[in-house]
Amino acid sequence: MQNVKTAISLQKSLFEQAENLARQMKISRSRLFVLALEDYIQRQQNRELLARINAAYAGEPDSAEKDLRRKARRQHRRIVEGTW
Repeated sequence: MQNVKTAISLQKSLFEQAENLARQMKISRSRLFVLALEDYIQRQQNRELLARINAAYAGEPDSAEKDLRRKARRQHRRIVEGTW
């Protein structure tokens, strides 16, 4: 994979916290920033996926879905009651 160098501006206190954490983790600052950015991107993707899933299930089920649910409940009841 090809690497790209970049420069960023941070508040001094944040830089110092990053420096201390990188030292504690025994990794470079650069590696710490990569890990943090990867984590942030993954969390953002997860939030977007959750929003799409929630949107898909937000509406009322159509009649075909309702019928399927009714049949599944009926079959489940039979299995649980032992009348299968």
